[in-house]
Amino acid sequence: MNILAFDTCFAACSAAAARGFDPDAPHDACLTGRFEPMATGHAERLPLMIAETMTAAGLAFSQLDRLAVTNGPGSFTGTRIAVAAARALALASSLEVVVVSSLAVMASQATEHLSAHIENARKSAPEAAPLLIAVDARRGEVYVQQFKSGGADPVTGPLLLPVAHAAALGGTGPLVVAGSGAGAVAQAAAEAGRVATAHLADLLPDARDLCRLAATMEPACGAVRPLYLRPADAKPQTGRFIERATT
Repeated sequence: MNILAFDTCFAACSAAAARGFDPDAPHDACLTGRFEPMATGHAERLPLMIAETMTAAGLAFSQLDRLAVTNGPGSFTGTRIAVAAARALALASSLEVVVVSSLAVMASQATEHLSAHIENARKSAPEAAPLLIAVDARRGEVYVQQFKSGGADPVTGPLLLPVAHAAALGGTGPLVVAGSGAGAVAQAAAEAGRVATAHLADLLPDARDLCRLAATMEPACGAVRPLYLRPADAKPQTGRFIERATT
């Protein structure tokens, strides 16, 4: 299976291409990727990054079997950039598109890095030792998603919650948290009497992980839509108008 994947949700832009990907032998595939941290400039960088990735993988767009994209949560503009690119490419090529939350892509990466911590939590409370991906959303809130211990299988969908509410997810047992909001969530959990550890504060979605996930997931039905958990900060003016010119 040949897959092109890309993400622009948070403070990074990434693209990856898998050539001959076999879910039963994922390490045998030719996986090529680009990952660049950036606060702005995603719209300008993504098309070039996709072209560079496809060239490095030795793939033409006519050889692709599917696209994969993150649809949020993330910054309003960043999320929209990747979704718009996926829509355009799907329309031009009639390719099927796999849509994955940015937090699920991060969970896939975190699971590999935190396997020992997750296993220790499971030993303490095997029935309730979830992994949370928590990203600082400011205003005392986090984008958060809960996953089963020891893996990236989601228990909840992506949520926008106050830090204290995020710290209560998954019961009262040990908690492993990763992401830029992990420190705040772990502190709130500890203040509530819960054992929690925070990790990977610099964790961001990587399209290479998205590529691996997309190989085993069902494509989306219908147009790809962005997942906005919070309204845009910029709002149109109401009760005002521009005076028309008169002659």
